[in-house]
Amino acid sequence: MTSGARAGLDVAADGGAPSAIPTVVGFAHALRSAGVAATPDRVHAFVSALDVVDATSREEVFWAGRTTLCASAEDLPRYDRVFAAYFHGVDPASLARQRPRITIVTALTEDGTAGDDEGDEDDPTAFEAQASRAEVLRDKDVADLGPREQEELHRLLEALSLPGEQRRTRRWEHAPRGRIDRRRTIRRMLQHGGEPAELAHLRHRRRPRRVVLIIDVSGSMAPYADALLRFAHAASRAFQRSDHPRPEVFTLGTRLTRVTRELSHRDADAAMRAVAEAVPDWSGGTRLGELLKAFLDRWGQRGMARGAVVVVLSDGWERGDPRMLGEQVGRLRRLAHRVVWANPRKARPGYAPLAGGIAAALPNVDDFVSGHSLAALEHLARVVAGVARGDASEPIREEPDRRSAA
Repeated sequence: MTSGARAGLDVAADGGAPSAIPTVVGFAHALRSAGVAATPDRVHAFVSALDVVDATSREEVFWAGRTTLCASAEDLPRYDRVFAAYFHGVDPASLARQRPRITIVTALTEDGTAGDDEGDEDDPTAFEAQASRAEVLRDKDVADLGPREQEELHRLLEALSLPGEQRRTRRWEHAPRGRIDRRRTIRRMLQHGGEPAELAHLRHRRRPRRVVLIIDVSGSMAPYADALLRFAHAASRAFQRSDHPRPEVFTLGTRLTRVTRELSHRDADAAMRAVAEAVPDWSGGTRLGELLKAFLDRWGQRGMARGAVVVVLSDGWERGDPRMLGEQVGRLRRLAHRVVWANPRKARPGYAPLAGGIAAALPNVDDFVSGHSLAALEHLARVVAGVARGDASEPIREEPDRRSAA
């Protein structure tokens, strides 16, 4: 973004306007977390597009992103949802119903303004401020947010989705390349009188793996429990808009509670009220090992955890025997495709996983990530989808034999 004549999201050479690059990068992160493949080249195209449109206009930024960042029809509703969350106050449905205005901002006035041929936009400065607030909020610890920032966070969390890593099924589907589809190829040849025809191909159909979320709601996790449950609610809502397997959600403290049904409410606040009524052990103690064993005995061993991506969101403070927790996490890993542990305290300066519970669990955890902020939860979503991994600085665990499943 090289133009220095325009205020708003663009970079101003005179130093009067903030750089839009962090906002664009944050928006791209949010899109990837929602399932839109916003690759670096598409983000670069988006940045280039912002150079030739009025970046202070919601409508033009919306269309610039929609035409450069989306690659398929499935991306469009996801893009609209993330744009509405990221730039609060924008109704993407109303924008999508309009024809995009093709306006190239090249005829700038001498004083660097874009002229008045665009009419009155709602409020360019408010639009810019909203994007900047969202970008700043991405990296703030959830426990340090004020009431207004929490409301902003809740709105942004609604745009997230949590598809599991893709797995290959036994079913086949038509594809541009892969195994030759002999029947379809022969039919094509017969249609052409026996002359050689274009080869038809097949490939295995792929589907996302099931995702199981186990959220610690004990006293030590109280500052994060609400945000993590809203993250789980966003995952449940995204399932209803796609063909993904329904994510299963449990809470644990001194009891294990299945809250998948409570989180199926369309409204996030209604879902939180339903969860509050269903969970009797808010802000209590923690019995991670014992309750993880209960989950495996009742649900995990019977199929829910088999081949799934299981995410444990907990600080790992265990009041029970840490050895039991280590054994149960090992048992879980032999059943699941991957075990991801998200610890909101991991991002704190000086943190080391030395507490008994987390130290016992980590040798059987595939990815150890933080979950303290919106950016951390976006990264967690990419880890669950299999397009990112946990912190590489973590020690690499020994590879156990998965074939000896429990």
